[in-house]
This record gives sequence, structure tokens and C-alpha cells, in this order.
Amino acid sequence: MVLELAGFVACALIGISLGLIGAGGSILTMPVLVFMFNIPPILATTYSLFIVGVTSLLGTAMKFRKGDVLPGIVLSFGILSMLVVLLIRRFLLPVVPPVLFHIGARAMTYNWLSMVVFALLMMLAAWLMIRRKDIATDTDLKPSGANGRSVIAAFSVGTVTGLLGAGGGFILIPALTLQLRLNMKKAVGTSLAVIFLNCLIGFFSDTGRGQINWVLLSGVTLTALVGCIAGTSLSRHIQADRLKIGFGWFILILGIFILLKQGSLITNL
Repeated sequence: MVLELAGFVACALIGISLGLIGAGGSILTMPVLVFMFNIPPILATTYSLFIVGVTSLLGTAMKFRKGDVLPGIVLSFGILSMLVVLLIRRFLLPVVPPVLFHIGARAMTYNWLSMVVFALLMMLAAWLMIRRKDIATDTDLKPSGANGRSVIAAFSVGTVTGLLGAGGGFILIPALTLQLRLNMKKAVGTSLAVIFLNCLIGFFSDTGRGQINWVLLSGVTLTALVGCIAGTSLSRHIQADRLKIGFGWFILILGIFILLKQGSLITNL
């Protein structure tokens, strides 16, 4: 019971992060679902797509009213990343075997590998949030300003969302600010819109796969929504860059913990 209450608190933090900085929060969704609500990793990706998608939709609507969502860039990133998500969720994941390989007598499962990859991804996200400085500029490039690196970023976001159920904002935010030179506010709004589209296509691609506890999913999603509203409101009063650095350190520590926890399976062989 205590662990579940902590899980709801963590879901509120996920929403706050998405509303405040447009990135980072969704990377926590999978660990929260797996370790605090005891949901199997593969099914947890479906839950995560719904939670992050609905929360991002609310964030997008709030940012759109302020003119911080650029539809042209949303489409240029969204079409490619949505296609990648659809292909992965519909065709790749259903054929992935539960047991991938063996180390001695120990079977290394997809669930184990997915959490190892997720931990490494969290550490990468943390590094980007801690080390990279966003370019604050008023230049809003049209979709034709996208370059090869932004295409790679869109593909990467689709892959992260499709395989792991994370939004991929930690990839999008640097791409939008450093490569397309959007200011931080417009990068956050545009990122949330792309995340919503990816999660939408990913979740509906999973229809009929696994038994969903809608009571739990609704409660967790509602908690994240309240957090997103709070985060969007706080964005007017808190410096997002400082919060992003602190949140990055938190994600880094959690990623190391998960990696060590999964690595203990090997040391116990």
C-alpha cells in the first residue's frame, strides 16, 4: 500500500515535469509502473503510452492557447516518428520471444533486457538534461528548416516510444532547440504535441494485447494530469533550466539503481 502511494506521488511528479519542461517525466513512467505497481514490463509500456499520451495532450492544449505549438514542425517530426512507433508496436513486439538468450542456466528474458535498456536510456536522458544548454532564440524555423539530424531525432523518438513506451522528449527538446533553434517555450509545446501523437498511435496499436486494469490506469493518469496542470502553472514562476538539471540528477541516480538491480541477476548466476 505504501509503495502504491509512493507510485501516485511519482506520477504527479511525471506530470509536473512534462508540464514544466516538456521532457524527462515520461522516462519515469515505466520504472514507476514496474517497481511500484508490479506491472510486467511489456504491459507497462502500454500503460505508459496511455498515461504519457493523455498527459501530453493536456499539456499541448495549454501550450497551444499560448501560441507555443508549431503545427508544421509537429507534423514533420510526428509523421516519421508515428510510422516508426506503429511498425514497432504492431509488427516487431508481437514476434519478440519471451526468452532472448541464456547465460549458463539463467534465461535472459525480454523483460530483463528492456529494463536494462531503459536504465541506460534514463542515464542518457539525465546526461542530456544536466550537460546540454538549450538555445533560447526567437527564431522559429519552418519544417523545411529540418535537417538530417532532426530526421534522426524523429526516428529515435519513434523507436524509444515504440519499444519502451517513453515519450522521448529528452531527445526532442535538444533537437528542437539546438538544431531548429526554437526558443524553450515553443520547443516544450511542440515536443508535447509530438509525444501525444506517438503515444496515441502506439496505444491503439496495442488494442487487445494484455489485460488492462482501467481503474488503476485511470487513477494514475488523473494524478499525472493534475501534476501537468501544476507544472504548466509553475512554469511562469520557476526557471526551467535549473529544475531540469536537478531532475536530471534524480533520473541519473534512479537509472543507476535500476541497472544495478537488473545486473544482480547476472552476479547471482
